[in-house]
Amino acid sequence: MEKGTLVEFRVQGDRRLGVVDRPDGKTRWFVVDERGQSHSLAPRQITYTVNGQTYKSSEITKFLEQVQPYLDPSSLEVAWELLVEDGETVSPAEMANLLFSESEPAPCYAAHCLLSDDKLYFKQKADAYEPRTAAQVAERKHQIEVEALKAKGQQEFLTRVEQALKGEAVEWQRHDRQRLEALEKYAALLADIVRMGVSYDTLPRAYPPPAPVLETMNMLGRPATPQGAFQLLIDLGWWSPYENLFLRRSSIPVQFPSKVLEVAQQRLDSPTTDLDVNRLDLTHLKVYTIDDESTTEIDDGLSWESLSDGRERLWTHIADPTRWLEPEDDLDLEARKRGSTVYLPTGMVPMFPEILATGPMSLVQGRICCALSFGIILDSNGAVEDYSIHASLIKPTYRLTYEDVDEMLELGVQAEPEIAAIATWAKKRKSWRYNQGAISINMPEAMIKVKDDEISIDILDDSSSRQLVAEMMILTGEVAARYGQTHNIPLPFRGQPQPELPPEEELIQLPAGFVRSCAMRRCMPKSEMSITPVRHAGLGLDTYTQATSPIRRYSDLLTHFQLKAHLRGEVLPFSAEQLKEVMMTVSTITQELTMVERQTNRYWALEYLRRNPEQIWPVTVLMWLREDSNLALILLEDLGLQLPMSFKRSVVLGEQLLVKVSIADPQKDMIQFQEIMYQEAQSVTN
Repeated sequence: MEKGTLVEFRVQGDRRLGVVDRPDGKTRWFVVDERGQSHSLAPRQITYTVNGQTYKSSEITKFLEQVQPYLDPSSLEVAWELLVEDGETVSPAEMANLLFSESEPAPCYAAHCLLSDDKLYFKQKADAYEPRTAAQVAERKHQIEVEALKAKGQQEFLTRVEQALKGEAVEWQRHDRQRLEALEKYAALLADIVRMGVSYDTLPRAYPPPAPVLETMNMLGRPATPQGAFQLLIDLGWWSPYENLFLRRSSIPVQFPSKVLEVAQQRLDSPTTDLDVNRLDLTHLKVYTIDDESTTEIDDGLSWESLSDGRERLWTHIADPTRWLEPEDDLDLEARKRGSTVYLPTGMVPMFPEILATGPMSLVQGRICCALSFGIILDSNGAVEDYSIHASLIKPTYRLTYEDVDEMLELGVQAEPEIAAIATWAKKRKSWRYNQGAISINMPEAMIKVKDDEISIDILDDSSSRQLVAEMMILTGEVAARYGQTHNIPLPFRGQPQPELPPEEELIQLPAGFVRSCAMRRCMPKSEMSITPVRHAGLGLDTYTQATSPIRRYSDLLTHFQLKAHLRGEVLPFSAEQLKEVMMTVSTITQELTMVERQTNRYWALEYLRRNPEQIWPVTVLMWLREDSNLALILLEDLGLQLPMSFKRSVVLGEQLLVKVSIADPQKDMIQFQEIMYQEAQSVTN
């Protein structure tokens, strides 16, 4: 190659011109660019040779100025239209003649630049260029448009992200939402840290980011990890720092489909014909509904009446949601998919749309309501002597809280003797069940509420009013199950195998109270569901089903469907096999719900403790988790929380001591306590 020849080569992909200076060995050449830098090039690295004259490196800038006026990419379209029909290949020199009617070095090099940069009209073939077909050009134009739209969308998304990060209000677009929803799914994998014990370090390897997530995180310069996605969603204001990842990782639907909401509104506006045309009118009875103050789904009420023969009848009135739906309709299938209302510290996820659940389905004070009423007469010991079940009409008289009823019982309010009578029967009933072998395990239960970022933890008091309601609900479950057993109706019966409790001499050696109850609780087998009656050892009943929360538990709704059809003399909506299949599905769902509720409560318990690092808590050592490594389960008595603690000294079960939190990380499900000596605690309080 002649000294002074002007050649083109690439440096890290960038086009560059240089002048040949001298050989470098047998095959390479030293080339000097316009900056005076020398490059050793092999022939294959030279992408174009400017023919016709020789140059000095100082003349490269002037040559590029001569090339510049010819660099109009739109001119290639004219050339393509002339060449596409015959499909002839063309060299840069020929293209210069065609476009500019010139063959000087500058226009020829300009033609080379245009052709080599072109991605639309021509493709390289050896040292020449071939026009693409009309179909190929059309497809390329479409791809370019798509890429341009994508690039525009990305830029607009970045702009909105910047606004959101500054705390400005942002109206997210549909494509933005798709990106953010992909991030949500990926960030929710953090729940697996708790569920599966996966460590933070292995999570990205165990769950590599999907392509949309990787693209978004790279575009924003964020780490493409579940933690990175979680933090981004918080920074954008899309998620709260306390987002419930357990709920998001589950299959539990949080929102109702629009179709289901439409059906609910239709039922509200135009109720379907009531199949129970002969409802028993019980509107003359005084009906008490007793719930927590925050309860909005009121599904049970109580009555008492004195009969002419001197006996007394208890009534439990259960809400009748089946009045508003049919088996297998949209509302029923949606409730089946949900399995139960989910109760979380931050609120509830209902089984039915709220416009129905808290309205016409509920037993609302002062309103005539459809119900399934159980009239029950007990003998003097508390056993069921007689009963009847009716589709009914009632008119709830009082909406009471547990605190209201406790106060009425304590003060002996004479204006409401029915409450005292129901309480008396509840005590007899409880005594009868324990004579039948019922097992009492009393452990404190924490009730955690989160409102406006404030966390409160109260111990659920096992008060007289709660015991009263619990006994009446258990009684109703027994009666419903006995009716099913008598009439051979498949129902979702609930049972519990007889537990193998520790021997009496072994239990006596354990400290009385919570430690002993904890030891007994460990021996209690899980309850079981069956389409045929089975004994419930824990409740002391030979047969039992749940029937008192049909707005909130799907298994109770199944009981209502079956009982009401039989009361009307109709074919049962579910055969034994159909019921068994539905029960299996619902059982799987409710197990997941229970896990989500448990994990969510634990998260907020740890968050509460994290916020109170200086608080000193009295605790009781309940049981050993790993005695060889001094890991025990402790009870925080003021909160009703049971959590693990590793001790640095020997302790005994039942020992009471003081602790404070040393580490609490709810997202990583980590909690560590340190023991505080009484002297140290006194100095802190003083």
